[in-house]
Amino acid sequence: MTTHKTASREEWLAARRELLADEKEHTRRGDDLARRRRELPWVLVEKDYSFETDEGTKTLVELFGGRSQLIVYHFMLGPNYESGCPACSSIADGFSGIVEHLEQRDAAMSAISRAPLGKINAFKERMGWTFPWASSFDSDFNYDFDVSRTPEELRAGGYEYNFQQWPGMTLDDDEDSGLARMAAACGTVASEYVLEGPGMSVFALSDGAVYHTYSAFARGLDGLWGAYQWLDRAPLGRNEADLSRPWMRRDEYR
Repeated sequence: MTTHKTASREEWLAARRELLADEKEHTRRGDDLARRRRELPWVLVEKDYSFETDEGTKTLVELFGGRSQLIVYHFMLGPNYESGCPACSSIADGFSGIVEHLEQRDAAMSAISRAPLGKINAFKERMGWTFPWASSFDSDFNYDFDVSRTPEELRAGGYEYNFQQWPGMTLDDDEDSGLARMAAACGTVASEYVLEGPGMSVFALSDGAVYHTYSAFARGLDGLWGAYQWLDRAPLGRNEADLSRPWMRRDEYR
């Protein structure tokens, strides 16, 4: 017998209608936040970036593919990773099917990682993904948009992530630490794993110039994680406290 509160159908309907009023307010609040995102000022991107893609070397402008908007997911796959971050991999499972829908709304989409293109494509093939994915291996792009940091920045601090400055940290690659276990899931060590972070950035192309319009990191990415939206409506929620059910890559659940 369940220990959760139970009720009659009529009692459930009354509670559900009360919750519906709050859900509608949440939706209206979300609409307002979306409007405010669109109203943020734009920042001109003055640096020239180049990326390796399946179609050869491309500039940031060329990643737009003739569209006026570009949505980038900063996927945690560093040069010394053997596989992509499990959480990023779970998020990215929803990307392939939405690319055409975004393009229909004048928005290109691409994942970008610092790993070389060969490593990206090997992992992409393993996961069965088809969305565009570029390498910024020889570029400052990841550093300039606050999803990568150098070992020196990590030790000394002063690097920015999620719009705040972070202090320095020293890592000894202790195999028993939680961070080391996350790193091991990516085939690397903690001191390499923490050089990358997840995020998303949005750009606009106007009169030949590229502008940075928006970025989000950490919990700001929750809305991109399709599984979260389903689990948030299920009785156990995200169920992340159950350590026997860690986020894994799709092919590792079997």
